Amino acid sequence: MCSQAISAKRRTGARSAAGFSLIELLIVVGIILIIASIAIPNYMKSRMVANEAAAVENIRTITTAETTYNISYGNGYAPTLLTLGGKPPVSCNNAALIDDVLAATALRSGYNFSYAAGPAVGAPPAGCAPGLNLYTVAAMPVVPGSTGQRGFCADPSAVIRTEPTGVAGNPGVGGCADPGWPALR
Repeated sequence: MCSQAISAKRRTGARSAAGFSLIELLIVVGIILIIASIAIPNYMKSRMVANEAAAVENIRTITTAETTYNISYGNGYAPTLLTLGGKPPVSCNNAALIDDVLAATALRSGYNFSYAAGPAVGAPPAGCAPGLNLYTVAAMPVVPGSTGQRGFCADPSAVIRTEPTGVAGNPGVGGCADPGWPALR
């Protein structure tokens, strides 16, 4: 009798050590799917918010560089974003105020950046390309609702404005002051 009980214990122990049953695996997969259905939308939302924050920071960097360029070179605002980039030695055509990636790349962190040039200043300083009296820098989400929800723009006022739907497109020179682009809060 004793040997039969020991033999039965060995069989059950060996069986449970062999693996999980199909029902146990289905329960685990179900739990993983429930957790994923909760986590993935939160991840997407946090990624979209991070992209928006990066777009605002990039616009802030550009407007600060534009103000610095205007004060430093007496040539109005930079004629292009590439003028604000570059490596030392610095000049009015190669200011090295922003990194080269921001100066040269239209697509960054899920946003398309555009730079609209206004009218040129009268006579630029010697050796300088003519600067601008006005500019608008804008950032619009590549896929509204996925890479970002809102569009952003700024002009020489340095007030960052937002377009709530992210589908209005580039506001163009002076378009940042449009009532459809309220100031970012």
